[in-house]
Amino acid sequence: MDSLTYQLIPVTAFTQNCSLVICNKTMKAVLIDPGGDAQKIIQIVAQQPIQIEKILLTHGHLDHVGAANVLAEHYRVPMIGPHQDDRFLFDSLPEQSAMFGFPPCPVFYPDKWLAEGDYVSVGACEFEVLHCPGHTPGHIVFYYAEQRLLFSGDVIFKGGVGRTDFPRGNAQHLITSIEQKLLPLGDDVTFIPGHGPRSTLGHERVTNPFLR
Repeated sequence: MDSLTYQLIPVTAFTQNCSLVICNKTMKAVLIDPGGDAQKIIQIVAQQPIQIEKILLTHGHLDHVGAANVLAEHYRVPMIGPHQDDRFLFDSLPEQSAMFGFPPCPVFYPDKWLAEGDYVSVGACEFEVLHCPGHTPGHIVFYYAEQRLLFSGDVIFKGGVGRTDFPRGNAQHLITSIEQKLLPLGDDVTFIPGHGPRSTLGHERVTNPFLR
């Protein structure tokens, strides 16, 4: 049995992949990128004998953090990540709400920012943090080496890469992040993106039109 299992919970009109990640040794769990629909997430979590211990965020776009403060308060747990270079996006959450037609979201901040080389625990399991700017300057990803599993946010998708036309996006930084941080992890690494189906880094290295 894998030490770590996950369940994808699609949230909001953006069908963003909120990941419920469970350490099977301890039944402790984290929520990665709860972008909205807090009550839906709470109901799904309540169906399992698990304990949420923290909320992890890959970047500061509203569709990835929109329910984070509500859920952190509900479970009385800390919000951790992304890198502090995304602080400006948390400053602008009310404006993002208006722009995307989401319910009003107040300004809030994570309890802890993360940086390249940090580690974050999920029960007895441990994620390595990689800083992958481009989609946003403070974007991070969470890598679980033991199972060759990567939670990649909006850096890379099956057949695509993250948009860089948002404030402080940078297309060259994004491709550099993918080529220098993600692809070297290995072709057999499965990644869970922020939107859409999962894929492997090897499949994307060969077929993704943005990486040729």
